[in-house]
Amino acid sequence: MSRDAARQPTPETIHATSVAIDGGAVVITGASGSGKSGLALELIALGARLISDDLTRIEPGAEGWPHAATTGRMAGVIEARGVGLLHVPHVARAPVCLIVDLDRTEQARLPEPVTRVVLGQAIPAVARVDSPHFAASILALSKGGRVT
Repeated sequence: MSRDAARQPTPETIHATSVAIDGGAVVITGASGSGKSGLALELIALGARLISDDLTRIEPGAEGWPHAATTGRMAGVIEARGVGLLHVPHVARAPVCLIVDLDRTEQARLPEPVTRVVLGQAIPAVARVDSPHFAASILALSKGGRVT
C-alpha cells in the first residue's frame, strides 16, 4: 500500500439525512425523531433533491473533499411520518457544503460561524433554529454563504 493510500480518509456511514442544493450536499444530523426527514422534505419542496434518508455515506471525492452519498438502500425514498414512504427527486451524491445539527438549538440572534471537521475538511455547520424560516435560511445559506 502506498503512503497516499494509507492517508486516504476512510468512508463511513452516519445516521443523517442529506439533500443536494445547487450541487452541494446539506447533511442533516440529529437523534431519531429530531426532524431530519421533515426538514429534508421542506428543503425538497423548495427545490432540493434527496441524497439519502436516515443513513448517509460520507466518502472522499476525487479531489479529497467529503461527499454525501446514498447507501443504495431505498434511493429516492423518504419517510414522511404519518404519511408513509414517498418517492422524491434524488441524486446519488454531492460534495458536502453544510452540516445542520438538529440536536442543538441556536440561541444567538447572530451566531458566530462554526465548522465541523469531516474527513479532514472544515465544513460550515449550524444548529437548529426554532423558526418557520429555518428551511428557507438553510437554502439561502447553502446557495450564498454567510456574510462575515
